[in-house]
Amino acid sequence: MNVLVAEDEPVSRHRLKAFLQKWGYSVRVVGDGAEALKALAEPNSPKLVVLDRMMPQVDGLEVCRTIRRGPQEPYVYVILLTGHGQREEIIEGLDAGADDYITKPFEIQELKARVRSGARIIELQGQLIDARERLRAEAMHDSLTGLFNHAAFLDQLDKEILRARRQHTPLAVIMADLDHFKTINDRYGHLTGDSVLRETARRLRTSLRASDVIGRYGGEEFIVAAPGCTTGDAALLAERLRSSICDAPIEVPTGKIKVTLSLGVAAAINASTSLLRAADEALYRAKDAGRNRVEIDVQAV
Repeated sequence: MNVLVAEDEPVSRHRLKAFLQKWGYSVRVVGDGAEALKALAEPNSPKLVVLDRMMPQVDGLEVCRTIRRGPQEPYVYVILLTGHGQREEIIEGLDAGADDYITKPFEIQELKARVRSGARIIELQGQLIDARERLRAEAMHDSLTGLFNHAAFLDQLDKEILRARRQHTPLAVIMADLDHFKTINDRYGHLTGDSVLRETARRLRTSLRASDVIGRYGGEEFIVAAPGCTTGDAALLAERLRSSICDAPIEVPTGKIKVTLSLGVAAAINASTSLLRAADEALYRAKDAGRNRVEIDVQAV
């Protein structure tokens, strides 16, 4: 773990650095509060700070206040060094935003224990952030395919609609549905059906551009938002998606299964959520026309 030491007294600064390095920390030292704030503003700056209360230019209390006025995630844990153990000074330091304090001259074991306590809190916060991000990702993604789930895709679509309107660019929606998927489930079982869905999602995802957004809309249905695509562009993209599924059988534990895909396309300059309905209607026409084909929104024809 990286530790920032801000101390204007050279002897104390040297002692702090030596002990912290001995205990396995990576240490950066500065001589005043202004340097400390500059160091903390850098990318990947230390999240544990040992800070002297009395320093030239910017004192330790003002450094604490500045830290607490900024973003609190990731958290910066501050241990304040004070030259006096007076109650008023300690309270003032804690009110300014310090998490802990040590009175100088400090005892080595006390310093070690307080730094270790701060490091433990920072590590725990890191674990909490990681856990929260995992939960957020799980809430947004379909557990089987890894694609955006229905609700998350609609959120992404709203963002793409706003962007398209702001930039006056086209936006296309492509709805895709695996043909005769119920028959696959009935004949081969749901585990095989899940394998087909996962491989379908993989092929579709790898056939898209980096700017495209794809989600599992429900069951065997997938949906794509394609920024910047006119109706013609989207029709070509949909055909590429169809070919990615039907050109090669999908391997499953029991062998290989031939799968096809029907798709509906809708695009507009002044995009709105009505694209969903138009793409869905085009998809149903593809189904009615024999499946394994691409149909375009009739208003665009």
